[in-house]
Formats: sequence, structure tokens, C-alpha cells
Amino acid sequence: MSVTREAVLAQLRRLEDPFSKKDLVSADLVRALTIEGGAIRFVMEVAEQSQAVAMEPVRVAAVEALEKMEGVEKVTALLTAHATPKPPPDLKIGQHPTKTAGPAKVPGVDRILAVASGKGGVGKSTVSANLAVALAAEGRRVGLLDADVYGPSQPRMLGISGRPASPDGKTILPLRNHGVTLMSIGLMTKEDEAVVWRGPMLMGALQQMLGQVQWGQLDVLLVDLPPGTGDVQMTLAQKAEVTGAIVVSTPQDVALLDARKALNMFEKMNVPVLGMIENMSTHICSNCGHEEHIFGHGGARAEAEKQGLPFLGEIPLHLDIRLASDGGAPIVASKPDSPEAQTYRRIARHLIEDGKA
Repeated sequence: MSVTREAVLAQLRRLEDPFSKKDLVSADLVRALTIEGGAIRFVMEVAEQSQAVAMEPVRVAAVEALEKMEGVEKVTALLTAHATPKPPPDLKIGQHPTKTAGPAKVPGVDRILAVASGKGGVGKSTVSANLAVALAAEGRRVGLLDADVYGPSQPRMLGISGRPASPDGKTILPLRNHGVTLMSIGLMTKEDEAVVWRGPMLMGALQQMLGQVQWGQLDVLLVDLPPGTGDVQMTLAQKAEVTGAIVVSTPQDVALLDARKALNMFEKMNVPVLGMIENMSTHICSNCGHEEHIFGHGGARAEAEKQGLPFLGEIPLHLDIRLASDGGAPIVASKPDSPEAQTYRRIARHLIEDGKA
């Protein structure tokens, strides 16, 4: 039985923070939770060093509780504390954009790939996370920018729960897991906190996350765009040198209708489209093996051929893909030998062989 993120958090919710009197998860003490097979690792971060002594028995109790779970082989929990209470760095994410001369290279980043969709709900973020891990597994230095400001999901999908540090209040130090360097507005807010911004703040936030994040040396930076054809997409094309875009769609007609709008948008912004991916392409029953095309089949391939674009691959509708993403370890990382993971690896290799990643 595989260990899930939900089951681990449920165990940690049974333990109380002696200072806030809330459970460990609600008190926001659990950081950098990762689950790899039967191994669980996380950090308990308290505000002051004076609290560390009182929290040590809680840390021990957390380890003991998790070790009793079925499927758990090893639990590592570290306790960290600041010398004095420190709020998250005041980076003023969401300020209005600054004027630039035109599209510019992001320091240290060789290529930028935008992952887009015409509408929501087609699995674009799941594709982005798995493709990032797949490229990393192929030996590339990979970053992932979660530009879906209203619905940031990459911290959950990559199993990252810490806050980015800032040595000077301007430079942002991103976090990393599964070989992928990540920056997301979701790391700067609470998981259930809404981001209520107008267009200029969205544009400014994207510009900051491109320019102020210390990405290091990357072969490729994937940008998980929000659905649609709005401010964030336009800002990315205007402010950064984008190598190309990948458009994700399901096979159904209504999704393809919006995918065409995304393709048209990139054409107007002079961003090359590197290809299309058909997500939720087919479903195979785990009990009887019957294959069923719930959303239709082949629509994205036909659209790519119609537009004269490469068709990059078909991703099935499979429960393991969803469970892996919810658990913080994309299926390429958690089940690398599965057929689903190998589909992502083939797409990654194709992009590398074409010199696009």
C-alpha cells in the first residue's frame, strides 16, 4: 500500500502545537514534506529557539505516529527555529510592472517553454509538473515557474511546502524537489488564501518571478501559464525571450475550440508553438482492461496536423497520475517505470532531441 500525502497530514493533525493549541498542520509548522516510496521527510519550523525544547517531544511523537503507518519504512523529521520571530520576507509580490525595452533573457536560463491551454480543467498543471520532472530525469537542469497566480498548484504537486527565502528583500531564493527548481505565488501565501489582484498586479508578479528569482543555471524553465489568453500570457511574451509554447488539450470539441484560441494567441505574439499534447486521451479500466475514450480520442492530434504542428503525445486518464500529483510526487518520480511515466519521458526526450529543452 502506497503512503499518501493526505494520510501523513491526517496523522500530523492529531498532534497539538503546545504554543498555538492548534494541530501541527493548522499551525503551519510542517515544511518541505516529501514522500518517496516508504520514506517520509519533513521539517518542523518554529518561530523562536526558545520553543525548540518544548517542541522536541512533539517531533518525537510525530515520528513515532508516522512509523506506525502501513507502508512506512523510514521517517525523518528535523526541527528548526529562528533566533527571533521572522515573518515571510516582504518581497511585495504583485507590484505594478516596470517598463522594459522588450523581451529579455532571464539570467542563467537557456530556454523558456510556456505550457498553456485555452481553458481550465484539461490537466495543464499536471502535464507541466510531470514534464519538468521528466526533463530533469533526462539530465536537464530544470526550473518550473507557476504563473497560474489565481490557482497555484505546483507546490502541492511537487511536494514543496516551505517559504522562499530572501537575503535582501529583493532577491528570491526558490525551492527544489524531484530535481526541479520551483517558484510559485502559492509558496508566498497560505494554501487556502485567495489572491485578489487586478491585471497590472498579475503582470508585475510575473515580471518579478522572472527577474528577481535566483534561478541559477538552467537548461530550461517551464512556465505553467493560467488558462485562457490574458494578461499573464501577454506579459510573458513581451518581457521574456520565450523559446516556444506547448498547448495542452483534451480530445473533446469544446476544449479544442479554446485550444485553437491559444494557438492563435501565440501566433499573434510571435511565439513559436512547439506542439500539442492530448491529455486524458483514453481510459483503461483497471479491473477488466476495457479501453474507453471518455472525452473522445485523437482530437488534438488531428488539430495539430491541421495546423501543421508537431503532435507530442497522448497522456491517458489514469488514477495513478492524479494520486501521484495529489501526493506531492508526480508519477514520473513516484512510478518511473509505469507506462504513464514513460509517456512523459518520451515527450521530454523528443523536446531535447529537437533542441527545444
